[in-house]
Amino acid sequence: MRRTFNFLLLTFNYFNMKDLKQYIETNKDRFLEELFGLIRIPSISSEEAHKPDMYKAAEYWKKTILDAGADKAEVMETEGNPVTYGEKIIDPALPTVLVYAHMDVMPVDPIDLWDSPPFEPEIRDGKIYARGADDDKGQGFMHAKAFEYMVKTNQLPCNVKFIIEGEEEIGSPNLRKFMEEHKEMLKADVILVSDTGMIAPDIPSITTGLRGLSYMEVEVTGPNKDLHSGLFGGAVANPANVLTKMLASLVDDNGKITIKGFYDDVEEVSPEERAEMAKAPFNEEDYKKALDVEELAGEKGYTTGERTGIRPSLDINGIWAGYTGEGAKTVIPSKAYAKVSMRLVPNQDNVKVSKLFEEHFKAIAPKTVKVKVTALHGGQGYVSPINIPGYKAAEKAYTDVFGKKPVPVRSGGSIPIISTFEEVLGIKSILMGFGLESNAIHSPNENNPLEMFFKGIETIPLFYKYYAELMK
Repeated sequence: MRRTFNFLLLTFNYFNMKDLKQYIETNKDRFLEELFGLIRIPSISSEEAHKPDMYKAAEYWKKTILDAGADKAEVMETEGNPVTYGEKIIDPALPTVLVYAHMDVMPVDPIDLWDSPPFEPEIRDGKIYARGADDDKGQGFMHAKAFEYMVKTNQLPCNVKFIIEGEEEIGSPNLRKFMEEHKEMLKADVILVSDTGMIAPDIPSITTGLRGLSYMEVEVTGPNKDLHSGLFGGAVANPANVLTKMLASLVDDNGKITIKGFYDDVEEVSPEERAEMAKAPFNEEDYKKALDVEELAGEKGYTTGERTGIRPSLDINGIWAGYTGEGAKTVIPSKAYAKVSMRLVPNQDNVKVSKLFEEHFKAIAPKTVKVKVTALHGGQGYVSPINIPGYKAAEKAYTDVFGKKPVPVRSGGSIPIISTFEEVLGIKSILMGFGLESNAIHSPNENNPLEMFFKGIETIPLFYKYYAELMK
C-alpha cells in the first residue's frame, strides 16, 4: 500500500496548472449550466413548503457527485432534511479528505429588492446573481468540479468523501445524530469546507475561527386582544412599546451586552494575537462607503476586525407587532415579537448563553406584560490552528493561484456544525473560502464573481496535492 501511495504522489507531482486552466476554459459553460440547474431549485430549509425541493437538491447533488467520478453516492435520510453522501476511495492507505457543503439556502425576502428573480441565475457585469450563487451552492460546486478534473485526469492523490447537508441555514439540528450514526462512513483525516470568504479578490485569506451562535425568539403579550389606541392608549401597556425598550436595554452605550454573566466565558485574546490580526489589510473609509454609513459602531476599545472576529455581539434580526399593512389602523397590539441573535466566541457555550438570555429577558420585563422566550437554534464557536497539515496545504494552494500568502483571519460568521464535526468525528476543518463581502449572502441580489468561481476550481486541486504530500 505504501508503494501505491508513493506512486500516486509521484504522478501528482507533475500537476500542471496550465492543463487545469485549459480544462476549466473548455468546460466553463457546462460548469455554469450545471450550477444553474442546482440554483434553480428553491431549497429554502426554513420554509416547510420547500421540503420537496430539499429532496430535489439532494438528488441533484447525488448525480453531480457521480458524474464527477465518485464510486458511489446516495441520498440519506435524517429526522429533518436529507443528506447527500458520496465517496471515491482509491486506496485505504491514502489520507482521506471529507468535503462538506450545504444545499439549503436562505429565504429571499424582501423579493422586491431583487434586480432579477432569485432562483433564475443571471450573469451581469461578470457576476452570477441568484440566491445560493455564493452561499453555498456556488462554493460547494467548486469542489465538485475540482474533484471532476482530478478524477478525469487520473491525478487524485487521496481519498475523497462528500457530505452535503440540507439544514445548515437553520443550524444543522439533525446532522449531529446523523454523524453519530455514521461515524465509520465519515471517517477522514481532515474536513475541507468552502463556506467562508476572503478579505478581497487579490488578498486571499483562510478563516481560522468562527463565532458561535445563539438564536432566540421573544414574544411579549399585553392585553388579551388588540385594543383601540384612542380608547385604551395611555391606560394599558403597549407590548410593542415595552418590547422595544427591553430590546434597546440589551446593549449599552459602549457596545457592551448587559446580560448578567454573558462575558464570564469570553476568551480574552492576547495582545500578541491582536497585533497579528491588525496586519490584515483594512480600509475603514472604503468599508463605510461600501455600506453607505457615516460612522461605524460596536464595543468600545476594539477595532472593527476585532469586533467581528474575537468579540461577541447581539443583534435584533426581526421585529413585528400590530398593523403593518397599507394605510392606518389605530390599534394597541396584543402581542409583539422579535428574533435576536447572539454571535459567540470560543469558550462561550450557546446553550448556557441562551439560558442566560431567557433569564435576563424575563427579569427585565415589567408586570404589565407576559414574556415567552424560545431558543430556536445555535452552535459553538471554532478555532483551527495554523500549524497543521491541512492549513499548510491550503496556504500553499492559495499562494500558487493568487500569487501571495493568505492571511489567517477569524470570521464574525457562524457555521455551527464545524465545532460539532470536531466533537463527534474528532477531526479539524479547514475553512477554505472564496466568497467576498460584496457577494451579499443572505441578502437580495446575492452574487458570485465568475473569476472567483473559477479560481476556486483552480485552487482546490492544489490543496489535495499539498495535503497528500504533507501527510506521507
